[in-house]
Amino acid sequence: METVTSPAATTESSAPKFAPCVSKKARIVGWIMTILPALMFLFSAVMKFSQNPEVQKGFEHVGWPANLAVRLGILELTCTIIYLFPRAAILGAILLTGYLGGAIATHVRIGEPVVTHIILGIVLWGGIFLRDPRLRALIPLRR
Repeated sequence: METVTSPAATTESSAPKFAPCVSKKARIVGWIMTILPALMFLFSAVMKFSQNPEVQKGFEHVGWPANLAVRLGILELTCTIIYLFPRAAILGAILLTGYLGGAIATHVRIGEPVVTHIILGIVLWGGIFLRDPRLRALIPLRR
């Protein structure tokens, strides 16, 4: 007699058949690429909490009221924490991409370069792409 395994009986550790495998090297590079932008976002959030006069000058320079620094720091910190949890990393990357979009718009408005923000976004998503088979399955790159 043949036994039938229900979908509920499968374990979470078994990867879906359509998800490509991730090599150990890609996973390590992916985590490095994940941690680097996270550190930059965390540093930026901490600076916003510091109420440093230089941060206030920076806010004035881009045309934002300095009293928004703490609120933006909370937003940035929250998005970054979500990004660092593997199960929620894609949601965190989406949220941080939105945050970067606001930063890019702010800098474009005052005529400043945005290359750093664009590179940060690429590294942000590249790190997840290298380490998460779900994203690789969603966005397959072909040779």
